Amino acid sequence: MIKEEGIVEKVIKQKAIVSVQKSAACANCPSKSECEMLSERNMKIKVVNKLHAETGDRVEISLPEKSLLKLATMVYFLPVIALIIGAYAGEKWAQYFHVPSTWASITGGGITMVITFYALKRIDKVQDDNSEQIPRMTRILSNASPLHQPGDNK
Repeated sequence: MIKEEGIVEKVIKQKAIVSVQKSAACANCPSKSECEMLSERNMKIKVVNKLHAETGDRVEISLPEKSLLKLATMVYFLPVIALIIGAYAGEKWAQYFHVPSTWASITGGGITMVITFYALKRIDKVQDDNSEQIPRMTRILSNASPLHQPGDNK
């Protein structure tokens, strides 16, 4: 299980936007430039707020490693496979219609990649809140504003 700590920035209905600092694991990631590792900004993650955390609470977010592997495969591997299949289909199409195979391969690969990215975006939008592929808020580490502070006689 991959765990990170973050601070709830905003609560919207049953979800929370959590700001997570980039960890040491991010520094060694080969894809760090893809998720803005080079910027100084924290990552923002939308999670289901079943623990009823409030703005300012420090929370723990977790994601099963198996889920991370599935997501990485979908995001990185499927578009490459789509590119290869589309290029091959474009080449076959070029032979059939007697057009230059280079342009047909580029067009076929580009079209299948666009379709794949669109499909992945749609899958992401309809992802169920109970899906194992989304990060979970597993516990509240500290509350932003306790209801009653010691020494407070009000």
